[in-house]
Amino acid sequence: MLKLDERSTHLFHPVNDLAGAQGMPIAMTDHVLLPWEKRCHALLETFNARGVISMEEKRRGVEDMGQTIYAALTYYEKWAMCATNVLLTKGHITADELAAKLAEVRTRFGIA
Repeated sequence: MLKLDERSTHLFHPVNDLAGAQGMPIAMTDHVLLPWEKRCHALLETFNARGVISMEEKRRGVEDMGQTIYAALTYYEKWAMCATNVLLTKGHITADELAAKLAEVRTRFGIA
């Protein structure tokens, strides 16, 4: 019989699998989506429909973020980060293209 120590049990649980662990209460309220969240949702659905990023890739990308990043991001921030990682990995965008677009958006909105 396989005996697991405390560290190795984490290997079998993705970051979003709480496996019955005690957690914070869930606030069951409606959340009005911000415009960028709506665009993010639509974009990821379009990527899925066109075969660019599958739902499995999105799910796996979110699960593989690690606890620190996962806990720090909102739902759609996780989706956006995952999409960025998959697009970079698959070569659909380059790091330079991403940096240029981020600089353009920062300039457009006056963000330092």
